[in-house]
Amino acid sequence: MDEEVAKWAELGLDENIEKPRDVNGVELKKGDDVTVIKDLPIKGSSQVIKQGTVIRGISVNPDDPKHVQGRANGQAMYVIAEYCRKK
Repeated sequence: MDEEVAKWAELGLDENIEKPRDVNGVELKKGDDVTVIKDLPIKGSSQVIKQGTVIRGISVNPDDPKHVQGRANGQAMYVIAEYCRKK
């Protein structure tokens, strides 16, 4: 393998990429179900996501690993991963 190709390949294997983790430090992956651990206010609304709400089939945002997206009670929402517990 050429030296340039080897350097390019090593850059692609960056282990420092942050991954979303729940309140217990467990890595969250696409398709996981999570439970909200405390009441969370919804921005721009007077509604609240209640503690114990299950968010099914999350998606992980590669640009911001702190947020996960999923559906709960028929609505799509973004939640900070640190306020969730993997089910």
